[in-house]
Amino acid sequence: MLTGAAVLLGVSAGQAQAAEVAYATKCVPPSGIGLPDVNGTTRVEITAPATARVGDTVDVVWKFTQAASKNPDIIDLPANSVQPSGTLKAAGAQTGDIAMQGPRENPAIPKGGAMTLSDMKGTLKLTAAGQVTLTPDAYVVNALSTDTKCAPTEAVRPSATITVTAGEGSSGSGSGSASPSTSSDPSQSQSPSPSASGSGTPSTSPSASETGGDGGRTDFTGKVVDIPYTCQSPIGEKRATSPIQINAKKNGGSYDLTVQFKKSVMDSPIDIPAGKVKPTMQIVLGGADEGSVTVEGPLNSAPIPQNEPIEIPDLTGVYKPGATGESTLSPGVLVIEAMGTTTTCTPDSTAVSLTLDTAEQASGASGGSGSSSSSGGSSSSGGGLAETGSGDHGTLKALGLVAGTAVLLGGAVFTFMPRRRAS
Repeated sequence: MLTGAAVLLGVSAGQAQAAEVAYATKCVPPSGIGLPDVNGTTRVEITAPATARVGDTVDVVWKFTQAASKNPDIIDLPANSVQPSGTLKAAGAQTGDIAMQGPRENPAIPKGGAMTLSDMKGTLKLTAAGQVTLTPDAYVVNALSTDTKCAPTEAVRPSATITVTAGEGSSGSGSGSASPSTSSDPSQSQSPSPSASGSGTPSTSPSASETGGDGGRTDFTGKVVDIPYTCQSPIGEKRATSPIQINAKKNGGSYDLTVQFKKSVMDSPIDIPAGKVKPTMQIVLGGADEGSVTVEGPLNSAPIPQNEPIEIPDLTGVYKPGATGESTLSPGVLVIEAMGTTTTCTPDSTAVSLTLDTAEQASGASGGSGSSSSSGGSSSSGGGLAETGSGDHGTLKALGLVAGTAVLLGGAVFTFMPRRRAS
């Protein structure tokens, strides 16, 4: 009896209370990947003061005791790769939405393991006397740069109640509506915007055609052109623009090509081991010549730490002309292979970066006879998004990215997130 009285006394003085509530939840995978919605159960514990005064700003904690998903038997999710955010509903004496967000902190989640989400926190300024109930609502799980949106499919009962008394608290008084402090948007804090597109400065060096012919020259510098891409990955479609320059060095009757991305780096959302990322691009031939030429870059030689910038290496290849005359070279399809996944980026439009006065060579590129037919393709990795409740393998793709795909999709493709190359 004495213990119970002590507990009641503590609560009446504003001691924190915690209560769990469970509710049916529908989780919607990222758009564009053709996966059905999946139903599961969310269990949440809300912690808030039992009593407070009008004008007080109180701290509220949302703890997931069970997320509406588990990690499927596809990939291991690395530590600190999952971040939750959500909305807590205030009702009763005052109404409104409280923005909640948790840190990107989680243990490594093995294949088939329970989805572990960090505690979300928010604050509420109390503006009216009476009882204020707190009810969990929709939430978003950001796993390696992709969002899965989960919302209740039934009425959810309140998980905590604050008894608010009249009188000035520490933060003044209000008008009877919730005044939550908003946390930063997790999509802004984790992933660069895919629409970044700085324009490169065209080179002042002339192309071969500007000199009226090779004239004994061996080095040819192309101009920087901004190429808008649509990138298709295992989780959907992204668009971005990248400034690209094509340069050539004459080598006998052929040309050694080098493609440079002038602004091309994003911060890696995860730790990437050495030797796991490889870019390949098709250079489209025009003018006198036809077909395409494949250029490729080396595998990353060093590990790329989480949140560190990814430098894109120069892409190189050999162009053997198949026609005599002015031949143009333009950026084409880009393919990024990373940790078992493939992302293919197709230009929405292209532009000539370099023009060469070429002489036809035996088995050259004209008509495509000497061009590469490799233009990438869609992922063959079998997906890579975490399960949200269904045992059907076709739905094992709704909360997290395959690690390699995450590298590519933070903002379209990592090559398109502008950061000027270090000199």
